[in-house]
Amino acid sequence: MNLMITGHHLEITSALRAYVEDKLERVVRHFDQIIDIAVVLGVERPSEKDKRQRAEVNVRLKGNVIHVENYADDLYAAIDGLVDKLDRQVVRHKEKIQSHQHEAAKRVSSEL
Repeated sequence: MNLMITGHHLEITSALRAYVEDKLERVVRHFDQIIDIAVVLGVERPSEKDKRQRAEVNVRLKGNVIHVENYADDLYAAIDGLVDKLDRQVVRHKEKIQSHQHEAAKRVSSEL
């Protein structure tokens, strides 16, 4: 799995990189067929006073891409919300794949 973390109007520090990697371990633990993850952390324009910190991620899976973004006042809070949303979507994708595999097996056995 490749992990790419970039900053938009923001410098990515080693502490920020470690925090993102630590949070994404939960997602990787739930689903191990991830090809690569691209995280973009940024600061929005000053005209938007509330929720200026932005975190977004693109996760490439086999045959699918999951895109999630989250806004918050604090960058760490934005990352936390992002990982929560991403985890829910990855688990839903995994359940969808598993249910389709079981349906195929049921259809084969019922045809015999």
